[in-house]
Amino acid sequence: MEDKSMVTLFIDEDPQPIGTFPAPVSFDLDTKKLTDGKHVLKVVSKDHKGKEGIKTIPFIVRNGPAIAVEGIRKDEVVDGILPLMINAYSKGDQKTFLLHGSETPKSIPFWIIVLLIAFAAWAVYYHITSGQMTLFK
Repeated sequence: MEDKSMVTLFIDEDPQPIGTFPAPVSFDLDTKKLTDGKHVLKVVSKDHKGKEGIKTIPFIVRNGPAIAVEGIRKDEVVDGILPLMINAYSKGDQKTFLLHGSETPKSIPFWIIVLLIAFAAWAVYYHITSGQMTLFK
């Protein structure tokens, strides 16, 4: 009788396993065969005495193009006309990188505008006070 544990891998609630392997397992999970969204990897281990251990690992597959939406957030209360900016881009594959459309333009954050106004006000104040000091010399 063999002293190795056997590991069986399942995806979601599928009763048919991906495979059964002797431990330790080195396995490449091809997510291209899965739909985008939430999935669960279930690992069932059975030792040589027949004792069983189970571990579930939830994960999210996103093989399709990424979608970025600016102008509305999840569960936000809105009214009137909403200006939305939507970008969808693909990461290409592991051999090539798609440059076109890979960056999502965003509006300038409010705190940067406030910081620029504060800096401009300080610069004007500094210029005025420095100019008055040169008049009295």
